[in-house]
Amino acid sequence: MIFDVIIIGGGASGLFCAITAGQRGRSVLVLESSNKVGKKILMSGGGRCNFTNLDIDPECYLSANPHFCKSALSRYTQWDFISLVEKHGIAYEERKHGQLFCKESAKEILSMLISECDKAAVKIHTQCEVSSVTAPEHNTDNQYLLNTNLGKFRANSLVIASGGLSIPKMGASNFAYKIANQFKIPVLANRAGLVPFTFSDSFKEISERLSGVSQEVILSTPNKQFQESILFTHRGLSGPAALQLSSYWSPGESIQINLLPDEDIESLLIKAKEHTPKILLRNYLSQYLAKKLVIELQELFWPEEHYKLMTDFSDKRLKEIAEKLSAWEIKPSGTEGYRTAEVTLGGVDTDYLSSQTMEIKNQSGLYFIGEAVDVTGHLGGYNFQWAWSSGYVAGLIV
Repeated sequence: MIFDVIIIGGGASGLFCAITAGQRGRSVLVLESSNKVGKKILMSGGGRCNFTNLDIDPECYLSANPHFCKSALSRYTQWDFISLVEKHGIAYEERKHGQLFCKESAKEILSMLISECDKAAVKIHTQCEVSSVTAPEHNTDNQYLLNTNLGKFRANSLVIASGGLSIPKMGASNFAYKIANQFKIPVLANRAGLVPFTFSDSFKEISERLSGVSQEVILSTPNKQFQESILFTHRGLSGPAALQLSSYWSPGESIQINLLPDEDIESLLIKAKEHTPKILLRNYLSQYLAKKLVIELQELFWPEEHYKLMTDFSDKRLKEIAEKLSAWEIKPSGTEGYRTAEVTLGGVDTDYLSSQTMEIKNQSGLYFIGEAVDVTGHLGGYNFQWAWSSGYVAGLIV
């Protein structure tokens, strides 16, 4: 029951830290509270696991200290993880924006990690609830003491890899933050990230009617924008652009939709008036936008003129409509919250962590890695890469 390293949390970062430490000959125990390790790995990417991105860039991470992630990401890169995937013969494919997915199943990534754990003699206990952690300075043997439902465990190094609050049905908990509080380490405010928007005004009815309709747009707040697709749902707005923007959105803030991001909409409508004067505006726009969406836009922006042909609109009126189509302003009432959020924003304050090792600066032998830390990536494999990289650098030293 005595180990060199105990890792609490059998997700991506915890398993990778265990592999790295085990390969160094350390005796490693992983404690997982649910009935199996890697549950979020299995569900990620629609069951195909978007395991990294070809274009890992520190600018694609949110943190109170935007420089913190640079060291770990540079010491274990996307290319390092891709090499491991290839070594295991896992077929993968590149999708939009450099995203890499398994061709077959996320199970292959989890099997790879478990296989590497086995080779490194890592022990894994599932359904293990940790009830208390006692620091070395309070124990005669100068080790961390863990009381659990499976008994007492001791180790020289303790790694907290228990994640954040997102997707509670997968076993998410605030355990990491409790341990941080116990050791007087600040936790920066948490909120759901990479999560769909919800609405309580008239837009909710529009989104219900348009449920299932997808459209590439530019979605923006005053400080950030993403050109990706949105998906109307019966609850509001989802899709990659909405998920990405949710991490930058503040409650009470409006967002804007540019429905034709690759066009100068005013010029497009003026030319349409010249070249196709006898067409209805809605029929013209249906070449670019889903027909159901155009009907909703007509009701919003030119309801009294739905019968008009293009030639009957003044240039001034077309300009007004173009402005609305390029800056459709909507105001979310909130988000779907942790229930469907892919990540948790905020977390353990990086000012108290070494960016080289993920060790707490004033508590020797205590480490925080992965989603528990105040480092949150964009959609597209960035959060998995943070898990691999932060787990790796901690695994080198524990």
